[in-house]
Amino acid sequence: MSLTATARAIPGTLRQQIQIDGRHRLVTDQPAELGGDGSGPSPHELLPAGLAACVASTLVVYARTKGWDLGDVTVDVEYDNKATPRTVDMRIRLDGELTGEQVERLEKVARACPLRRSLETGFAFADRIDCAGGAAERTKKELSKPLPQSASPAPPRVAADSAT
Repeated sequence: MSLTATARAIPGTLRQQIQIDGRHRLVTDQPAELGGDGSGPSPHELLPAGLAACVASTLVVYARTKGWDLGDVTVDVEYDNKATPRTVDMRIRLDGELTGEQVERLEKVARACPLRRSLETGFAFADRIDCAGGAAERTKKELSKPLPQSASPAPPRVAADSAT
């Protein structure tokens, strides 16, 4: 299964109109200090947002299949986009009454979030620039290869809090 996203620059701004799988739209922007208006999240802010949403959704879907009441589910993701390797500190808060065994299982479920698995696996990029007016086309240059298993960053920390 392939997912698609298309960004179209809004002329005269740093805003981008994003269309996701032809169904959903959102706008990104840059903060004022980078010349934008700050009218939307910057593109790199979408990564931790997507990871937090993916983990929360994965937990809720799993708990529904088990008939477990998680109560309020909150996932905080702190993404250090300047560290090498990049780091993610994740905190999951569940206020339902859960047993130790349930919390242990939910920790494993959180680590199985599809976006997290994608990030841990690595990426290979292929790109091309199509230019109007007969300009040369740059085709399918591989920019990076998936990280070897030994070079993969440590998995993000997951802490599950169960409070009543």
